[in-house]
Amino acid sequence: MQLQTIRIDEITFKELYQLHWERVFAVCYNNLQDVEVAKGMVQEIFKSLWERRQELEIKVSVERYLLRAAKLKVFEHLRNTKVRREHIQHIRMLECSSAHCTENDVMYNSLKEKVSGLVDTLPNQCRKVFKLSREQGLSNREISQSLLISERAVEYHITRALSTLKANLTEYLA
Repeated sequence: MQLQTIRIDEITFKELYQLHWERVFAVCYNNLQDVEVAKGMVQEIFKSLWERRQELEIKVSVERYLLRAAKLKVFEHLRNTKVRREHIQHIRMLECSSAHCTENDVMYNSLKEKVSGLVDTLPNQCRKVFKLSREQGLSNREISQSLLISERAVEYHITRALSTLKANLTEYLA
């Protein structure tokens, strides 16, 4: 094993890349079995080598340095993948266990159907105003201009619709 401290310029970098990229790639690919991830790691390793070329002192052979960098990249990738997977699993468990997913879905769908049915029973103008307000998010002014009624009439219809809903949805109110 040849110990060396080398100065990396553009020509040396190209030579190092040509000599060692296949072995670096092989280390990454053999551990991950993913061509694209392995290619990305090779790029990152050589990019880091180039960016740190001024302050970098390689005290072992360049090949050994690059292969060690590849192994460290693989370990980092595996660790990050495992941590990411654990976080996702933890979040899913929290969502389902704390919220009782199925029960909440059933209650939500039931409430949605009930509200929809109640809105359909509202008088025509009241129903139009309510849907424009709550489903399309229009302001009272926009509704009044759209339906050619006063803003006061819009407020009246929204209040009436909300009162009807509140009176008929007591089982869902806390």
